[in-house]
Amino acid sequence: MTYDETDPRADACEEPQPDLFSDADIASGAASGDGAALPVAAPETAFPRALDDAFAGYPVEVLSARARLVRGDAAAVLGDLPDASVHAIVTDPPYGATEYEPEQLAKLRGGRGGVWRIPPAFDGVQRSPLPRFTVFTADELERMQAFFAALARDMMRVLVPGGHVFLASNPLVSTQTFQAVMSAGFDKRGEIIRLVQTLRGGDRPKGAHEEFTDVTVMPRSAWEPWGLFRKPCDGTVADTLRRHGTGALRRISPTEPFRDVIACSPTRGKERALAPHPSLKPQRFLRQIVRASLPLGRGVVLDPFAGSGSTLAAAEAVGYVSVGVERDATYADLAVGAFPALARLTT
Repeated sequence: MTYDETDPRADACEEPQPDLFSDADIASGAASGDGAALPVAAPETAFPRALDDAFAGYPVEVLSARARLVRGDAAAVLGDLPDASVHAIVTDPPYGATEYEPEQLAKLRGGRGGVWRIPPAFDGVQRSPLPRFTVFTADELERMQAFFAALARDMMRVLVPGGHVFLASNPLVSTQTFQAVMSAGFDKRGEIIRLVQTLRGGDRPKGAHEEFTDVTVMPRSAWEPWGLFRKPCDGTVADTLRRHGTGALRRISPTEPFRDVIACSPTRGKERALAPHPSLKPQRFLRQIVRASLPLGRGVVLDPFAGSGSTLAAAEAVGYVSVGVERDATYADLAVGAFPALARLTT
């Protein structure tokens, strides 16, 4: 997963951003980068019966008429989904499941760290925990690639032809993870770059700050890559749009295409208070990529690593049907409680 380590100065470094969604936009399922309501298809209100049947063996939370949260392991639940049953996947997965294994989560929640780095406060602001991605061993990197290759095979099967995957990553591991996804047969369609000012990187050498005052060990992180992949189309793009409602991305407006660079500040305090998850992404960003994932505004969006339910809330805000999977009971409980407020949030 990717992690927002909030810089308390970040908002001051950005140009003021307009609210992306008014209450009227959220109610109608409309959304755009400039806050203007868009002509959209009527929001879907019914959850597919075939998916409800597929989840019969799992505890399922009914978040709304068009949103479900399945309590279970992503690999197991994906294995039970029917072929070609979802139309887009938007997710922020763990990097090989290392940091989200029960032992590591227990250390995180106990403040002991483990694979998680617990950074000191900055100017009185408590900074978010971060996994130590710079210390992966060769075995861990191999396991991570195997994990993503297996995930990609499952995603390939459950997506309809032309379905897109938006996959969050990190500059340190994106090369390995994106290649693993492509090995399953996905076409790489580019990357969505989220411009975000954080406190990751930019440090002087540990224990030698005064000796090397003009040195930085790594660049200060100011971007986050999301891999964009597509299952091969069924004929031409136009054919795939007609048959499956997929194969392309939804435009921001009739005159403005969806773009691959989105400036968005770290998740702000009001959202973190609603859903205190270490990798919570802001609704002002998620609603843009979720909306783009269904070119005709209909279909099912899947998040197999739902965490706090923020992707499902973004789908709800723009009028899409969605399903999430989460195996950790604490985070699943958090998602159930946070979903309504996140979906109503005016960003």
